[in-house]
Amino acid sequence: MAFDIDVLIIYSNDDNQQTDADLGWVNNFKKFLELMLVQVLGKKPNIMLKSEHDSITGANLKKVATLVPILSPAFIESGETLDTLESFFKSVGKSNVERVFKVNKKPVALEEQPAKLKLLLGYDLFEIDSETGEIDDFVDFFSPEAERSFWMKMVDLAYDIHESLIVLNELDRASEVKHIFERRSIYLAETGYDLSIQRNIIKRELQRHGYKVLPDHTLPQEVDELKKVVNKELEECSLSIHLIGSSYGDIPSGSDKSVVDIQNQIAAERSTSLKDKSKFSRLIWISNQLNHASEKQLAFIENVKRDLSSSEGTEILQTALEDFKNIIREELIEVGIDKRMGKSVAPEKNGKPLIYVLHDKIDEKEVGPLKKEIEKAGYKVLTPSFQGELLELRQDHINNLRSFDAAIIYQGKVNNQWVRMKLLDLLKAPGFGRRKPIKGKAIVSSREDKLDISAYKNYNVTLIDGNEKEAIAGLKGFLEELN
Repeated sequence: MAFDIDVLIIYSNDDNQQTDADLGWVNNFKKFLELMLVQVLGKKPNIMLKSEHDSITGANLKKVATLVPILSPAFIESGETLDTLESFFKSVGKSNVERVFKVNKKPVALEEQPAKLKLLLGYDLFEIDSETGEIDDFVDFFSPEAERSFWMKMVDLAYDIHESLIVLNELDRASEVKHIFERRSIYLAETGYDLSIQRNIIKRELQRHGYKVLPDHTLPQEVDELKKVVNKELEECSLSIHLIGSSYGDIPSGSDKSVVDIQNQIAAERSTSLKDKSKFSRLIWISNQLNHASEKQLAFIENVKRDLSSSEGTEILQTALEDFKNIIREELIEVGIDKRMGKSVAPEKNGKPLIYVLHDKIDEKEVGPLKKEIEKAGYKVLTPSFQGELLELRQDHINNLRSFDAAIIYQGKVNNQWVRMKLLDLLKAPGFGRRKPIKGKAIVSSREDKLDISAYKNYNVTLIDGNEKEAIAGLKGFLEELN
């Protein structure tokens, strides 16, 4: 189907208040997004704004390729915007391509968001005051803080929309692409909130390589209806993947078990009932960091492990999540689809690891001794670029994310939010096409205040802080562990 509108932006009028000196937040957002998409698409996209009081028919929504809801408390309170959102999901139906991109202008609690938006990756475009923690709109879009957060998120959004537009526009023209999407279906089980981002990353990578990923809609909230849907979709799949972390997950109405637990149980029953075990198998990943798991979650995990002995065709892995992603990539993608399509995978370079040292431009001088120490130890250092167009800089960053073996985030003058953004980039690296596990991650801080261990305990990252001498000593220990 040919699309008349590449991007439809829906918003509440309260989020686009205009003055003599300002176009309005949403108008600025549209202008910036259009500029970025022109660079990545090579042509001007057709972007349309729809406020809560503008009308659009269901037939017109079928001509919309992608939808960008501007999420805020005002958006949630507007019946018109929610109706448009629901109408778009209905007009799209089941899709193997991501078509809704959730932009968070203001924070909205997950439980207050529409069900179909809850598990979508959000693009946070609000400003957080590093000293007070207060949240507000960006007023100066060209401040250093905006460059480090607002603009980098905008670039992420532009690239993600670009990928979807390319696939959507090729589906009608390329029979090879149609053939790809007829391939094997995989059930990627819904997770607890702590792993929703990781599930989305795995989902997108599987989709890019041609797999149909189920469930591709929000699961029912009532237990009997939930079981019917899960059973039906598992029948279509030859493999189910289950990610189990610290969160037990939502408990549907009428049940004392979580959605995560129920999906695993139904998949186990399907595996046991089949005479031909080659028709269905399960792959289960259990986090190796369960310090904050509840007693109920720990009991669930023990039951999963205990049942393994009687579950033929089931494999359980309790390892770093990056390693699990690599296993999926090798077994399902490289050995599976890519091999059958005659694609070759570039061999990895021999030699010592490439270490990506992520730092801000304002810390370029201070991070110098660390780079020298890494090179002295025989490793090659990858560094961010600071000269050139913003999209070019982001592409360099993505290339580094694809190729590095270990990463070090340096915190000098930058705040904790900047560090968390870079950690999130490392978590998103598989979504950019990485084909190998991450061997190690570290944060090196030269700030007077010590790194907060509790804030990073779930990131599987080494923390190194202190003066230059202490940092070098800690760095040496990190490099030795890589060997």
